[in-house]
Amino acid sequence: MAIARQPTSSLPAVTTEQFTEWVPRSFAQWNVVGTSGVILPPPDSLRDRLYDNLVTRVYQSTNAAVMLLLAYNNLQDGVVQVHRPEVCYPVGGFKLSETKAVHLSALGRQIPANLFTANGPNRTEQVLYFTRLGRAYPRTWIEQRWAVVGANLEGRIPDGMLIRASFLGADQSLAFNILRRFLAEFITASPRELQRLLLV
Repeated sequence: MAIARQPTSSLPAVTTEQFTEWVPRSFAQWNVVGTSGVILPPPDSLRDRLYDNLVTRVYQSTNAAVMLLLAYNNLQDGVVQVHRPEVCYPVGGFKLSETKAVHLSALGRQIPANLFTANGPNRTEQVLYFTRLGRAYPRTWIEQRWAVVGANLEGRIPDGMLIRASFLGADQSLAFNILRRFLAEFITASPRELQRLLLV
């Protein structure tokens, strides 16, 4: 019975080349101008397993620049799980504001997301992100753990996706408007393969 109930993954791994190719380099008024400056997840002994696919981009429009990070792993087993940005930024020396629960609109969907301000020694960054684990969009670490447990009880090992966009500046309201529009346009412009990883 235990063997029969053992969770399994029905999703194949995505190669680095495939994942990178799916990330659009230009869309709407945005164009890639580099990759530097994006805050990365902290290194640890599980880093290679945590991030089978990790892409960073800096996009520029006529009057704004947005830093983007996407991380995907087809196996989120309770030990290996996507790091949440609230972990990455303090390791980089940032102090965080309280995280706000917000929603994004993309492809006719309302997506639960998080917004916070990260104050560092040399810059202030507004951060908007969401995570998907299986069919859930957990906003907290506890919700993320329960998403894995719930999928396991259904006999599945869920996959995990993190998309994070950030903007330099102290005005959170202004940044939120820019970032939510950016993410909506990014998701709409992405190929179906990437859209399937971003949204259930």
